[in-house]
Amino acid sequence: MPELIAKSALDGQPPVTLAGVTLTELSPGPITSIAIFPGAGRATLRALKPMGLGFPEPNQWLGAGDARIVWTGRDQAFLIGTEPPSGLEGSAALTDQAGGWSVVSLRGPMAVDVLMRLVPLDLRVAAFPVGRAARAPLNHINAVLLRVGEYAFEIMVFRSMARTAWHEIVAAMQALEARAALKP
Repeated sequence: MPELIAKSALDGQPPVTLAGVTLTELSPGPITSIAIFPGAGRATLRALKPMGLGFPEPNQWLGAGDARIVWTGRDQAFLIGTEPPSGLEGSAALTDQAGGWSVVSLRGPMAVDVLMRLVPLDLRVAAFPVGRAARAPLNHINAVLLRVGEYAFEIMVFRSMARTAWHEIVAAMQALEARAALKP
């Protein structure tokens, strides 16, 4: 009988550094969708509180230790990096999303410039500060963007689009590097 081995969608893809920006695959751990049942917001908050988390406001993410909770829609969020706390299942629908998403990190002083070639949002730190999250297209790919540092983003895309997203980001990095090479 064949032995199946779980691999990420970007398995074997080495980090890429161009134009002072580094693109790396991340292994975020568990990803659980939390969809709050009608009228169960307070119970959800009580279940998340022992973890040091609350429920994020629209277009925000919160973190405590290795755990993050990212707004993904009305009364919906992704809990990333940890298993859901006990008691949460009574106030929200929980769905394991870990196998369906790929996550990459984009870091460096020109990370904003790379992403602004692909995403139709103002991602400058004044408009999209640390702690901000957004569901937005990365060219034609549905993505969830998180600003995790002044020069750092994490980008979540469906597993089936991971290699295409990687290619699009690298192409934008190459364009910036080529442009910098033309400057005297």
